[in-house]
Amino acid sequence: MTSAGIGRIEDGSVALLDAPYPDPSAVIEATGSLDALAEAKVVRRIPLDGETGLRAPLARPRALWGVGLNYYSKAAQTGRAVPDEPVLYLAGCASVSAPGAAVRLPAEETAQMDYEAEIAVVIGRTLDRAAEDETWSAVAAITAANDMTARDVMKRTGTPALAKSFPGFTPLGASLLGRDEVPDPDMIGVRCLVGGEPRQNSSSADMIFAIPELLARISRYAALRPGDVVLTGTPAGTGQDRDDFLRPGDTVRVEVDGVLPLITRVRA
Repeated sequence: MTSAGIGRIEDGSVALLDAPYPDPSAVIEATGSLDALAEAKVVRRIPLDGETGLRAPLARPRALWGVGLNYYSKAAQTGRAVPDEPVLYLAGCASVSAPGAAVRLPAEETAQMDYEAEIAVVIGRTLDRAAEDETWSAVAAITAANDMTARDVMKRTGTPALAKSFPGFTPLGASLLGRDEVPDPDMIGVRCLVGGEPRQNSSSADMIFAIPELLARISRYAALRPGDVVLTGTPAGTGQDRDDFLRPGDTVRVEVDGVLPLITRVRA
């Protein structure tokens, strides 16, 4: 028997909920948070194991923002100057893929497919020229992201959107952590392993532009709306830093504190 819908992680299982929404994105866009699911009736419990197919909890973001350099460790590793303003871009939302997805390496376009472990922030309330101290309360949730990048495409075109928008290049998930469950937005851990080997290990404490400041800066120029996703940058340790890029058969595991691990496979 198969089931589909919104689930809540409870004691090693997924509690499938009786909720009038098709997915978490719809909940956030309608209510501004995940609170509406707190009292939802549990219809069925499914073991959380390798047989449980989890969908991208944010399969259709309204907008997908990213920032090019936002960790001091990354700036130091690459020898780049710390920016005075965040280097921002929009990626194609069709690049979003589910936890456990096999993402194709587009070998005809790139020889430098890279991983980027990131903390993704989901907007719950509109931010339009917001003050920094107003932004965190407008966040609905956080999740894990793997902001995959074709480094040679980036260099060749100078366009982040092209380097990051190949099908499947933005895995999101595998679960959402509500804003009120985040102990400290300035101390969110983020890690990456490739083939079981640790590659990245940092936290939001190392961000050049902390999450509230980053959201405020974006909102000066473009309103952030409920359901928008902001990728907050990646620490040192990417394939670019190691000159060691992804190959078919590689497995990438992104871990963000409080969120289920996000696992992605690379296929030919």
